[in-house]
Amino acid sequence: MTGHAYIGTSGWNYDSWRDEFYHGIPRKNWLGFCAGRFTGIEVNATFYRLQSKETFRRWRNETPADFRFAIKGNRFLTHNKKLADPLSAIRIERDRARGLGDKLAIVVWQLPERFHKNMERLRGFANALKHWRAVRHAIEFRHDSWFDAEVAECLRAHRLAVCQSDAADWPLWNVVTTDMVYVRLHGHTVTYASAYGTKELRQWAIRVRRWLREDRDVHVYFDNDVLGAAPRNALQLIGLVGGN
Repeated sequence: MTGHAYIGTSGWNYDSWRDEFYHGIPRKNWLGFCAGRFTGIEVNATFYRLQSKETFRRWRNETPADFRFAIKGNRFLTHNKKLADPLSAIRIERDRARGLGDKLAIVVWQLPERFHKNMERLRGFANALKHWRAVRHAIEFRHDSWFDAEVAECLRAHRLAVCQSDAADWPLWNVVTTDMVYVRLHGHTVTYASAYGTKELRQWAIRVRRWLREDRDVHVYFDNDVLGAAPRNALQLIGLVGGN
């Protein structure tokens, strides 16, 4: 395998994980604890609130050299503006996120469930992302009107990845458009809450290993955090992909 796999959770600051996963570890050490067990992590907090460059620097310093971050693009651009006039918002987020340095691998932009296909907005957004070339980008489409060849071709032309988003409440688009694959596992039966069983995880492991053999980097983040399944599932998938 020649690609790299980054597997972890979507966020780490969950009180419901305190007793079972963190075993009484102080909250200030939770990120470092995760970084010692996962190979990457998705920052969910950036979707709700812009983080300071100093916060990003602290996260960078608390994690190993080979650890990688994905961050969610802020909802102001994706949900409030629906990708309209994207450049200024992209520049603000880019400049702050530089605090992560080369540990920032990718930004995932989650679109609203009711945001239907709009090629003008998509093309404008894709062109604006040329001003943030230091990292890769993925888009999580939650309405199936986007799931067609025209959208896929636009993404390929701009080296943007489809976020394969598995959930109970919206459809999954499993197309691959770049040499990098991004997967968010929200809970197949109950969004944000249900655990993935061994059979499901083995199926995802087969896909990940295939993508790695195709020389693609792969990011997989579990967002089924409500009942604490996310860290357990992430560790299970890491073991399965590694052949354990």
